[in-house]
Amino acid sequence: MITSADNPKVKAARALLYRRGREQAGQCLAEGVRLIEDVSRAGVAPALIFFVAPAPDATRTIALLDAARAAGVPLWELSPAVFGTLSDTRTSQGVIAVAPIPAAEPEGDANPILVLDQVRDPGNLGTILRSAEAAGVTRLLLVRGCVDPWSPKVLRAGMGAHFRLSLQSGVSWAEAGQQLVGRLLWLADVRGATAYDLVDWTARCALAIGGETSGFSPEAAALATGRVTIPMAGATESLNAAMAATVLLFEVARQRRLANVNR
Repeated sequence: MITSADNPKVKAARALLYRRGREQAGQCLAEGVRLIEDVSRAGVAPALIFFVAPAPDATRTIALLDAARAAGVPLWELSPAVFGTLSDTRTSQGVIAVAPIPAAEPEGDANPILVLDQVRDPGNLGTILRSAEAAGVTRLLLVRGCVDPWSPKVLRAGMGAHFRLSLQSGVSWAEAGQQLVGRLLWLADVRGATAYDLVDWTARCALAIGGETSGFSPEAAALATGRVTIPMAGATESLNAAMAATVLLFEVARQRRLANVNR
């Protein structure tokens, strides 16, 4: 059992709580049984797993540790105090994996691309990733200014979607533009001129979602085909980024499903 927070393995893992540490190591921390299960199901092998001794009735945790041990994943038991220096949750399940951050994989050229700009709330970003996967939009570009998708809070909110998507973060709009050549780029804007369900989402296209407090940059506007909006009744002025993204993404999915667009 490791009982010192100064243990080299623990110190290296603790650096992964911060963006710079994750970028330097190419790794992240996945906390909790379900998230670690999702990592493994996605074909990503944890580098190692830290745990505190599970209670006898914690059958799912025990099964996870047994499976990891059988797969040759190094397991390191920590004292509760040392484990607490790595945990980002109030009530932890007592298991954290150090996992490699997957490289962005190329996607089919016909598939839509989701571009995120200035999405800074971890919960919103994680929810958007889940919605994108559910809608079948699996290639994402995160423009500089977004919260780090591999931070613990975003990972929890994404519930494993990260490891089943092609994520490219920290790109500039100029770099994004190079990947959007030949596509219609629609910016989601509460003051947009085009209703979202009047757009042809079966075309080679991309959808951009911005943060709730700042509009799109001039660079984004220069690349855009137009701006789409979600018509709303009543006095509601806007939806948050995650809700708006979900509505738009499932309209993309609906049109492409009805048109039987090859993916």
